[in-house]
Amino acid sequence: MTTYNVALNFEDGVTRVIQCEDDEKVTDAAFRQKINLPMDCRDGVCGTCKCFVEKGEYELEFYMDESMSDKEAEQGFALACQMIPESDCIVRIPASSAICKTAPEAVEAKVQGVDRLSETSFGLRVKLAKPINFLPGQYVNLTVPGAGKHRSYSFSSAPGAQEASFLIRNLPGGVMSTYLGERAQPGDALTATGPMGAFYLRPIERPQLWLAGGTGLAPFLSMLEQVAVQGADQPIVLYYAVTRAADLVELGRVTALAEKIENVSVITILAAAEDDHARKGFVTDHLTAEDLNAGDCDVYLCGPPPMVDAVRAHFGKIGVEPANFYFEKFNPTEAEVAAA
Repeated sequence: MTTYNVALNFEDGVTRVIQCEDDEKVTDAAFRQKINLPMDCRDGVCGTCKCFVEKGEYELEFYMDESMSDKEAEQGFALACQMIPESDCIVRIPASSAICKTAPEAVEAKVQGVDRLSETSFGLRVKLAKPINFLPGQYVNLTVPGAGKHRSYSFSSAPGAQEASFLIRNLPGGVMSTYLGERAQPGDALTATGPMGAFYLRPIERPQLWLAGGTGLAPFLSMLEQVAVQGADQPIVLYYAVTRAADLVELGRVTALAEKIENVSVITILAAAEDDHARKGFVTDHLTAEDLNAGDCDVYLCGPPPMVDAVRAHFGKIGVEPANFYFEKFNPTEAEVAAA
């Protein structure tokens, strides 16, 4: 029996992955897995369960014009009660996870190791009690052992693996930083709750421009891991901007993945005046209209708020807007909701 993974992305940023069996409709599979998608009729008549399919192949059974037009169907809209997946899918649900009576899943984990990658960053590796089927780019809330608090971090590992990794900025006095730098031991227990976030890799249908600021590299590592498996016909340009040369952590891994994928270009930028490097300054000092391919590109950015704001303003200065601009802002603070 063939089973497909269907990622349900709710409007509050929560993602739940359900399994759909052969000839099973999305609403039926969701209900079987205790997720109540909005629905009134089950017959393709009311349109209450209308959703948008971002990725995947599927069959649509009966629906009335009053519930969804043929034009909407051509654009990628579907009725979950009439949608039968024929591949893994990503589906945008126009409702919150709370309304659908679901929530992020809490998965127990144990620390496998902590790597001090530089003075400014740690690498955390954990073994999950069960794999988490996240979308590359998403994050989870990690409890901080012994602190009674949690912090949010993007995966830097491939989706669905038993061992997960995270790239974490070392914030002096920070709850997670203090734990990683002073107390962490293999076997420490923690909980990963998620996945969450609207920053994730969409289908690669046009040239890609990826912009990483510091530990904002983490989600792009996860994306590269997936592309290395699935492949991509479109070119990918990754700008990796940090302060000092020592902050260019995981560069060997990035380079190895880029070589495996073949059509990935990696460009590094340093901000510190004292470090010698081919490209100095900020991303906006080097980003050109040519990089944006006359607007026919998808831009992904993960970095601090000033970087996001500067890049958005830069699009206006050079007179080119990308087809899509996806971004994740993170603050170098103790904010619990910031993905870093």
